[in-house]
Amino acid sequence: MAGLENEPSWESVLALEPGEPIVLGEAEFDGACIAMADFVDIKSPYTLGHSRGVAELAAGAAQRFGLPVTDVVTIRRAGWLHDLGRTGVSTAIWDKPGPLSDREWEKVRLHTYYTECILKRPHSLAQIAAIAASHHERLDGSGYHRRLPAAMLGPAVRLLADANIYRALTEPRAYRPAHSPEAAASILKGETEAGRLQADAVNCVLEEASHHVAKGGRVTPAGLTEREVEVLRLLARGHTNKAIASQLTVSAKTVDNHIQHIYEKLQVSTRAAATLFAIEQNLLTDVG
Repeated sequence: MAGLENEPSWESVLALEPGEPIVLGEAEFDGACIAMADFVDIKSPYTLGHSRGVAELAAGAAQRFGLPVTDVVTIRRAGWLHDLGRTGVSTAIWDKPGPLSDREWEKVRLHTYYTECILKRPHSLAQIAAIAASHHERLDGSGYHRRLPAAMLGPAVRLLADANIYRALTEPRAYRPAHSPEAAASILKGETEAGRLQADAVNCVLEEASHHVAKGGRVTPAGLTEREVEVLRLLARGHTNKAIASQLTVSAKTVDNHIQHIYEKLQVSTRAAATLFAIEQNLLTDVG
């Protein structure tokens, strides 16, 4: 630890890596981004799978918008990494069931600044940092943390912001249940009419969101039954066995049996490992 109390410590830490520096290829870099996204999202049961969802929705919308392939790749990566700064804000704030105080809101607004600080140091991540850290900016300058005007918000930023809003609205939060896709679309259109979002970008996000709506039944992975998927969803969201039993109208003993079967089929032994599986398999949608 010698010398790490001095600035700059970045180079000192990198120099401590044993062996030759590891350089990631494109696919390996994507894997690292996804790992960081999952790490951030698991911070709260209300954000499980959020970053993955934002990344895919924003990337698909970017394709519909007509952006070059390289821009689509950058937007997807920015989507994976956009909420890194959430790790700098207390979970007690993110999971607060009631309204936030002014002081708490100030801390929330800092999370985009933290995202920028984390990503901007490596030169190769500068473009991703600029997009990821701007996902709460708005065309009328009312966003945060820089309150940028419309002229400084390119298509990539606008698409990522819209995708983030849509995904957040359709996911449950501590202070509200998830909105329906129709309600979320209505809110985005209202923001467009108010001049805070761009109509073309919003339309691409909504079209892409509709494109990803599941049609018919879903093939469940690892041999899970539909009921086991329901139990896994609630388990991942942090519900107790008693709460799961109440919601599904079964006994707590039945829930415990389901959980044991889930663990056996997934070959895991902890709630965290089961939750990560649910995120990776996109099993957390439609959870209230």
